[in-house]
Amino acid sequence: MIKKYIPNTVTLANLLCGCLALISIFTNQIEMVPFFIGISLLADYFDGLLARLLKVNSPMGRELDSLADMVSFGVVPGAMLYYLINQSKGIVGADFGDLSTLIGLVGFLVTLFSCVRLAKFNLDTRQTEGFVGLNTPACTIFVLGLLLIALGDLRGMRSFILNEVFLYGIAVVLSYLLIAEIPMFSFKFKSLTIKGNKIRVSFIGFTILCFCIFKFGIALSLIILFYILISIVLWMGGMLKREKRAF
Repeated sequence: MIKKYIPNTVTLANLLCGCLALISIFTNQIEMVPFFIGISLLADYFDGLLARLLKVNSPMGRELDSLADMVSFGVVPGAMLYYLINQSKGIVGADFGDLSTLIGLVGFLVTLFSCVRLAKFNLDTRQTEGFVGLNTPACTIFVLGLLLIALGDLRGMRSFILNEVFLYGIAVVLSYLLIAEIPMFSFKFKSLTIKGNKIRVSFIGFTILCFCIFKFGIALSLIILFYILISIVLWMGGMLKREKRAF
């Protein structure tokens, strides 16, 4: 009977690393954030895989997964944006007696909309093989890329990333995409053949190319941007086809 607890233990590892990522952000140990987010992403991928392999899927596991994701891929990206916005204004910490230091809370818009998205996901029967709206791990990877670009001043882009108007825009756009009615493909392969997985194979090829050409932080954000764009293009293409058939 021990095997039924294995996937949930992996899910809790995801949650723990999300908490450690938050501690790293708020104690200014930013270099540890990618490490903890990376473990959270791996745990999030393998908990479901283990549950299927061990044949111990359960409603509790599904709920536990969403609760863990809310921290690792809901609160953490909001905290990263909060940190970046404060950095753009030269603010260290927050003072609830000084409202000007609280502007970074705009970053937590992503956290609020991630909560809505995860609640919808558990109730939406359409999202069994794909997603409707941007999934929270992808959102987190994109923001992590921005954080790494700013920290390393990659390609001299630090001043561009640490522009408060840009960061406000990112917070708003990501919040919209999290709940948008835009179909986005899943990263999970349906089979081991190329048939039915052409988009995923192409995406993996693009991912490898990005890591070969660009620094890690730039590659992360670029990969997710490509993922969003290709999903929108496929969605719009499907809409055009349906309109043609209607006429």
